[in-house]
Amino acid sequence: MKIAFHDPRTDPAPAGWPAFFTAARLHPVWDYGVMGLDAWTARNPPVLATVSGGTGIVAAFSVLVCRPRLRYRFAPMPGHRLLRPFWAEVCQPWLSGYPGLAFAPPVPAAERRPLIRAFERALRTRLGPGLLGVLYRALGEESAKDVQGRGRLVKHVDSVAVLDNRFGSEDEWIASLAKSRRGGLRRQRRRFAADPGLVVKGGPGRGDLDSAEVAALIQAHRERHGRFALDARTMPSAAFLHRFLRRPDVHTLTYTGADGRLLAVNTLLDHPDSLAKQHWGTLPVDEGGRQGLLFDSYIHAMRYATRRGVRELTAGRGLPELKATLGFRARPVYSAAVPRPVLGW
Repeated sequence: MKIAFHDPRTDPAPAGWPAFFTAARLHPVWDYGVMGLDAWTARNPPVLATVSGGTGIVAAFSVLVCRPRLRYRFAPMPGHRLLRPFWAEVCQPWLSGYPGLAFAPPVPAAERRPLIRAFERALRTRLGPGLLGVLYRALGEESAKDVQGRGRLVKHVDSVAVLDNRFGSEDEWIASLAKSRRGGLRRQRRRFAADPGLVVKGGPGRGDLDSAEVAALIQAHRERHGRFALDARTMPSAAFLHRFLRRPDVHTLTYTGADGRLLAVNTLLDHPDSLAKQHWGTLPVDEGGRQGLLFDSYIHAMRYATRRGVRELTAGRGLPELKATLGFRARPVYSAAVPRPVLGW
């Protein structure tokens, strides 16, 4: 077994990564090129750790090496060794409700815990004595069991919204909802379709967008609705979005006013099984925004999900009560804190 660490800013993609990416059925944000784009502008850039066996890569970990917020606005250059205390987070920063670890399908459940412990020992050696511990974010129930152990704190922290797609069309989905909600969605769909002052456009590989405008809208929305006191992520930059939104597996839905002003934006990550509603940003109504755009974005997402025939649509961890009225169920999400003395044990 070989464990290797790859800095996507400077290192080539690991040998066998495309095959693992496909076999593990990973979302677009796991693409090594995408991780590199994010890393160059991130305060805590992702490092990819891979575990390889005789058949190739069997496990992967997306790791953020987190520095004190007041010390660094952006990350130090590659190769810089940290002297002050820091911690590591195993997470996928741009995929809400999904963990930052993945396994190849042939890896049996009984072998996952030893692989995680081996990764922790290698990470402790790699990062040195300044490492305080590791925080695993957004673990599912099975992964939470793999991480738990003596001296480790595993806690249910949240839920991710999941809509099981058993529908043949968006109309079937709407018909399954409570009377008040389905009536509102139908009226809203008609109203927006007949509104000459609103331009709605969606599709993959959007090259017609101002990425700086999109980034500003997402950032302003997140600042208004920030949920995490300790958030190691960096806002998506215009440079990152300029290339990310052009990917054929990233669908972008935009709402634009008659004057060309961007009113709302939503990204949808394509996947053979589980579509993911990702970034959302909208102008407040008192700043010129429109009511109901969030609900309309779910109509568009379900239109694509039913046409694509995927198993589910996920929609992050915010607004659980609202999403429940749209047919979403709550899938538990866990965090695990592993202090340095028990790393690898």
